[in-house]
Amino acid sequence: MLDVRCRDDAGRWLNVEMQVSVYAGLIERLVYYACSMYVDQLSPGSNYALASPSISICLLDRVLFAKSEQPHHRFQMIDRKSGKELSNAIEVHTVELTKFSLDEQTIAGASKLQQWSFLLLFAQNYDAATLRRLLPGIEFETAISTIEIISAKTENKQMYDQREKAQRDYEWAISGAREEGREEGREVGREEGREVGREEGLERGIIAGRIQTLQEILGDAPTTTASLAELHLDALTTQLAALQQRLRDRQA
Repeated sequence: MLDVRCRDDAGRWLNVEMQVSVYAGLIERLVYYACSMYVDQLSPGSNYALASPSISICLLDRVLFAKSEQPHHRFQMIDRKSGKELSNAIEVHTVELTKFSLDEQTIAGASKLQQWSFLLLFAQNYDAATLRRLLPGIEFETAISTIEIISAKTENKQMYDQREKAQRDYEWAISGAREEGREEGREVGREEGREVGREEGLERGIIAGRIQTLQEILGDAPTTTASLAELHLDALTTQLAALQQRLRDRQA
């Protein structure tokens, strides 16, 4: 999925993304994004005291921490002995949406995070009137109205529906790369090859889908899935970074 980089009313920089898969290096990438936002705030010679907190937030519809039951993890810079926190620094948040127990009967009294999770997971199952009844509040009204606009406008709906296309492409690319990994693995060890295929194939598939989504939003002709599947991981990563920078430049 596409990253959203924004700034809140408190001046904090946020990088928000939603992931449909969990792959190797995800946490490290979230840390990298938070650090990059922190560094990018200041030009050479600027006052360090002007830096604002930078926060990476990742919403997942897969389980990331299998041994933990809590849906929301918040990682901060903190001294473990004294509890002293560097509050004006960086944070990484992960929200595993499927770990929440959400239903119509209890959602009205749930936390804001749970309510947003409900909207992200189940909005497509309800009409706008029902969503407004289940999720009262100006913040949800804004989101629901946006969903209505997207649904009503064909051009915007096509862009919005890239999420589904990207997810299908992920699965296609992942499946092909896993098979490739299995074939190579038979030469150097069946289990090792299977693991390599899973990890690299997953990452290649995710990046390919993100590239196509960004190309749609930027008005470019999307590269075919077959063409992206032929590229090595380094080439895909370079292409994705260039598209992300173009989008940030356009939003500046």
